[in-house]
Amino acid sequence: MTDPTPSPATESMTILEALLFSASGPVPFAQIAAVLDIKPAEAKGLVEKLEEDLRTHDRGIRIQTHNEKVQFVTAPETADFVEKFLGIESSQRLTRAAQETLTIVAYKQPVSRPSVDAVRGVNSDTVLRGLLSRGLIEEVARADTPGRPVLYATTREFLNHFGLSSIDELPPFEELVKEEPEKRLLKD
Repeated sequence: MTDPTPSPATESMTILEALLFSASGPVPFAQIAAVLDIKPAEAKGLVEKLEEDLRTHDRGIRIQTHNEKVQFVTAPETADFVEKFLGIESSQRLTRAAQETLTIVAYKQPVSRPSVDAVRGVNSDTVLRGLLSRGLIEEVARADTPGRPVLYATTREFLNHFGLSSIDELPPFEELVKEEPEKRLLKD
């Protein structure tokens, strides 16, 4: 006869799921570690194991990690159904200029407006303001250069919008450049 008592690893996984489910926002790894009385590295390992389990079993939720915090998010392939269920209209599509600017920020972050302008060859102020208002990018610092321009980086909303768990899931830039324009990653 098998012992009905769950193993410590199974119990930790169950508690982790409960914590992430009940949290109103992202949870720091350190907080998970404190609750489970384990090291933060072990908490990261548990999260990675849960993330793998969710992916391999085609579940409707995923794990998103950003800035040493983790949370449950809906699976990208369920977005249309969730929007319909919640009565949300599909997000407005990003313009080509916004896609281009967002790609530059994603791959060069943190990056200043003058640097974005240099890559695009045009003034990107209006596009950056639009991306800021949509919550896809944020101001993260000021550069140590003359004029101390603002530095921009992508946000958790960026990850949600594109169905990414972390910025590390972006394909290598070299791959993106080699692709045909109609197959670009940040096509909305």
